[in-house]
Amino acid sequence: MVNADATIRQLRDAEFARLDRNGQVYLDYTGTGLYADSQLREHAELLREGVFGNPHSVNPTSRTASKLVDRARDAVLRFFDADPAEYAVIFSQNATGALRLVGEAYPFVHGSRLVLTSDNHNSVNGLRAYACARGGTVQYLPLDVDLRLPADSASNVAPASAPSLFAYPLQSNFSGVRHDVQWVRTMQDRGYHVLVDAAAFVPTNPLSLRIVKPDFLCLSFYKMFGYPTGIGALIAKREALSVLRRPWFSGGTVEWVSVQNVRHQLEAAPAAFEDGTVNFLGISAVPIGLSFLSRVGVERIREHVAGLTRRLLEGVRSLSHADGRPMVVIHGPADCHGRGGTVAFNVVSRFGRVVPFIDVERAAGEQNISIRGGCFCNPGAAEFAFGYDARRAATCLDRTSPGVFDAREFAACLGTTVGAVRASAGLPTTTDDIDRLLEFLGRTAASYRLPAASSSFTASR
Repeated sequence: MVNADATIRQLRDAEFARLDRNGQVYLDYTGTGLYADSQLREHAELLREGVFGNPHSVNPTSRTASKLVDRARDAVLRFFDADPAEYAVIFSQNATGALRLVGEAYPFVHGSRLVLTSDNHNSVNGLRAYACARGGTVQYLPLDVDLRLPADSASNVAPASAPSLFAYPLQSNFSGVRHDVQWVRTMQDRGYHVLVDAAAFVPTNPLSLRIVKPDFLCLSFYKMFGYPTGIGALIAKREALSVLRRPWFSGGTVEWVSVQNVRHQLEAAPAAFEDGTVNFLGISAVPIGLSFLSRVGVERIREHVAGLTRRLLEGVRSLSHADGRPMVVIHGPADCHGRGGTVAFNVVSRFGRVVPFIDVERAAGEQNISIRGGCFCNPGAAEFAFGYDARRAATCLDRTSPGVFDAREFAACLGTTVGAVRASAGLPTTTDDIDRLLEFLGRTAASYRLPAASSSFTASR
């Protein structure tokens, strides 16, 4: 049993005791990680003892702040086993900000191709706006019944004949599916630059950029270790950065600007991509968080989360109504093969109807259980999971107006389930947390009665 690992149990007691003090079951690690107490103490001590000025200067406090940022860049490269001569670290507000840096500067032209997996966060889907605006074409690769990419998907992608980009997640934030790292090399061999969304993968998995070599990789640090928020990174090959063409310049990105001659010269990367003054005090907490993960051991975290995920999957598969029908329908793999610690599912009532995710999430919150409901900013995976008819969905979407979209009305229009429930484990999770969730799901499925004015749908998987 995974909870037999005394080290993890002691770590929870020492670093995350607030969970038990507050009676909280936290199972939304794909949304954000939780910070350890020691991270806060170490960072507070650093700020209390130091004097740090704006790094865009050469005075003593500015140089000290610059050293903090440089130390953070070095720590990120070491953590991901990246060669500093090959990769650069660009700090951003989050993974979304890192993606925007690539999208707005990538040299899409007529004939360019943007290839995306249907399983992608909306921050990746948004790249298509840049590609289409410059005459490029967009292709989505479909998913199979387990929400994976079929093995022959690459054969349906034409080789690049103009600057082209392939973007995909190493791990789905919807289903937990891990997509093969070999896609990086496969698409590079077809002439594409490859952008990897690692936000859901790196919190619980080691990654070496000497082995897997994407052109661009984006992540958010709060998903890895909870604190600080508001800081992410684009880790990019230096030669790939040289292809990008920034559409503007700002303070901190230029060596010089002439007003009278209307000219400017960008700094070298990474400074050319870091607009304004970076969050240097927040960035100084990044090495502390990475050090915490390294001390625990990312391999240990992966094994811990895998064991908890196995327990969750086995538990939900065992939940059934008196007539033998399942209480829970899982979207994506029903076992631990090729998946991470994120599980998407729907609860099914004793009448064979899917319980609306909104009701499940609300009821869980009343029990101090934090799970997530919805489509998790991943519409492609949801469309495949629920089997939407594209024409019908388009009709229903066309009926909506900005600011008034309602998931229940959309579901009623489609005549099928809209949205799932997501649970995800992390380093502080225990078997007791998983068991409390399973107990809650069983009670909810057995007792739920559909309100008279609501709609619900028959479970199809």
